[in-house]
Amino acid sequence: MSAMPSVFVSHGGPNVVIEPSEAHDFLKSLGSLVPKPKAIVMVSAHFETDGPVVVTDPNPGMIYDFGGFQQELYEKVYPAPGEPELGMRIAQILADAGLNPRIAPERGYDHGAWNPLILAWPDADIPVVQLSIDPNRDAAYHFALGKALAPLRAEGILLLGSGHITHNLRAVFASIRYGRDPDPELPGKIEAFTEWFAEQFAKGDTEAILDWRARAPFIADNHPTDEHLLPLFFAYGAAGDAPKPERAHHSRQYGYFAWDSWFFH
Repeated sequence: MSAMPSVFVSHGGPNVVIEPSEAHDFLKSLGSLVPKPKAIVMVSAHFETDGPVVVTDPNPGMIYDFGGFQQELYEKVYPAPGEPELGMRIAQILADAGLNPRIAPERGYDHGAWNPLILAWPDADIPVVQLSIDPNRDAAYHFALGKALAPLRAEGILLLGSGHITHNLRAVFASIRYGRDPDPELPGKIEAFTEWFAEQFAKGDTEAILDWRARAPFIADNHPTDEHLLPLFFAYGAAGDAPKPERAHHSRQYGYFAWDSWFFH
């Protein structure tokens, strides 16, 4: 068996699950673009803790961590099981790497987790183990989390980071809720930021990627806070040594909200 790729997806708001878009179509196709995993390790931008926390819940419920969306989204259920044994194994791997994990015996799926899962694997027949991000730690820390777990890919386990390549919600809500025109310079700033990452991945410049806050352009316009980009560094680290990046999806919403997703082989 060849190793699974590690994957980063831009997950969007929960409405991506029911509204047509290029991003919806991509997430729906994701399950056909990679071999069916034996299990999925999910790192969502919406699971924030101090240090790494591994979920060992055998039957995760649902977390509707959003407001102001269609009622049917609050009725969505994704009944994929957890896998406590794998969760404990992941915790041991992280402990051996000096990352001091903790265990959460109970936690449901937030929309950063179930958005892509419910579209890509609607049968909900693949066990999912969730691992948190730490918004107070940097890209190198999340890269190290992924690197520690990289050997799991050879066992058919998918290491999946779910965040967003850009996450300027102030601009998004101004457009979709209040009908305001965005800053006319914003699309160019989004393009410069996402293309900077594409260029660094193409060059294999890990040092620059992990130093993104100092080197990437227009940080504040793309990520006023870091949490939605941190799963990208997890997925990059999870590719192991000499990863081969592939931009699996590239689209824009409202002319500036970027949905780039990446595979790392």
